[in-house]
Amino acid sequence: MSYIGTRPTVGNFVKLDSIVTSATTTFNLLNGGVAYYPQSANHCLVSLNGILQAPTDSFTISGSTIIFSSALTVSDVIDFIIVLGDVLNIGTPSDATVGFSKVTSNLITGATAETTIAGGDSILIYDDSASALRKMTRTNFVAGVGGDNAPAFIVRRATSNQNISDATWTKVQFNSEILDSNNCFDSTTNYRFTPTTSGYYSFNINLAFNASSISFVALAIYKNGSEAFLSSHFSNTSNIYNGGSVILNMNGTTDYVEGFVYINGSSPYVGNHASSIFSGYKLIGL
Repeated sequence: MSYIGTRPTVGNFVKLDSIVTSATTTFNLLNGGVAYYPQSANHCLVSLNGILQAPTDSFTISGSTIIFSSALTVSDVIDFIIVLGDVLNIGTPSDATVGFSKVTSNLITGATAETTIAGGDSILIYDDSASALRKMTRTNFVAGVGGDNAPAFIVRRATSNQNISDATWTKVQFNSEILDSNNCFDSTTNYRFTPTTSGYYSFNINLAFNASSISFVALAIYKNGSEAFLSSHFSNTSNIYNGGSVILNMNGTTDYVEGFVYINGSSPYVGNHASSIFSGYKLIGL
């Protein structure tokens, strides 16, 4: 059955600028004064002195020039040159009209989502500011959208008990590291945590106290030498466990935190105990 109605026209039909002939074979092709590059001689209709010329036999195309097989003269007239364009070119598809089955197989390997991805693999993201699709490695992507809870530390009082002067604020010497992700805790000299990344951190301290008698204990987390958190407890027993937590903003350079204890009792000490622990980690999203 023949096509009904007006047959669609596909291509880019262009009539090029007029050419003044001279005694030569080669002439520049212009469209609106701008160099034009036909795809081949077979895409061009060329009329010379009222006669259509045979592509490749009477003329060839090289870049933006037409080359006749014989030199012309000033009396010759190039009536017109019409470029048909790439008649197999369908142009730019409309939005949301190309399905997965219509793209080449090597454009996307597999049609299902990946379950794992290596750090050096690339993912596609859309850059709103530049209106462009870009790629980024997984490592850089993860670093830019969130992060991890580091620096982080867990330390304890180990090896021996730490004797505490009665009724005196004393720094707890947490001398054993269970975790120190970024080497930010000094467990040998100052017994303090100095994080190298700015942000909000959650800190937790728990202590096991002992003495022949205890009437009052308090523990605190100090920031830069000043009290930032305090927990107190009254008791008339010899063994006490106390703890607490606080969230602090750290500048990532000079800010530091330490654990302190105050005991009112007879020969008090912080026990070499699994409960005597100080810990902290960076919060994500704050």
